[in-house]
Amino acid sequence: MDKNAKPFDVKNLAKSDIDMVADLSIKNWRKLSRELTIKLYKRNPKELQKVPGMTVDKRLEQLFPTQRLPDGFAELNNLDGVAAVPLAFSDNFEGDRVFAIMAGITGMLDRAYEGKQEIFILDDLDQQKLYNSARNLESVAWHLNNRKDPQGNLYILSNGVSEEGITNYSFERIMGKLIGGQDIMADVISDKTSRTINRVVHGAASMTFLPI
Repeated sequence: MDKNAKPFDVKNLAKSDIDMVADLSIKNWRKLSRELTIKLYKRNPKELQKVPGMTVDKRLEQLFPTQRLPDGFAELNNLDGVAAVPLAFSDNFEGDRVFAIMAGITGMLDRAYEGKQEIFILDDLDQQKLYNSARNLESVAWHLNNRKDPQGNLYILSNGVSEEGITNYSFERIMGKLIGGQDIMADVISDKTSRTINRVVHGAASMTFLPI
């Protein structure tokens, strides 16, 4: 008997190979998004300090619940998903910008997988939602790297250059993995269902996001 083999789980009888691939994709986006959240707070500690008593662990609990709240987050004007992203780059928003952008990313990806953390045979994923989420992530990445306040400072710090002159592209790599993962799943579901993807042209600089 293979000691490295995973124990049998009866619920896997209700899963196809595609479902198991989708499960891995869900675990991957959650892992990468947690990593991105932690890194953004390390680069932007003042954002966390805007909410007295708030910690990174508490933010992770809010962003990665077992089931997402339907009414959004009170401190984000009851917004969640892509609707919360513009707050992170608004001059009028005085709250936690990192929380706004991560609520946008995690809420959007959660909806792309129909709010599920596991996929079974009778579950139906939408290839267009997965594709749209990848294009929206490209827009979020562009704004993260380019949007500045009236004083010329980036709203949220991400990639940067160290005192030794070494460029840190770790944020870009995480976003690239998230985008690539969504594109792969969109193609997998499209092939499985024989449904085509409407590959729309979407400018990365746009603050109008594709529907999920």
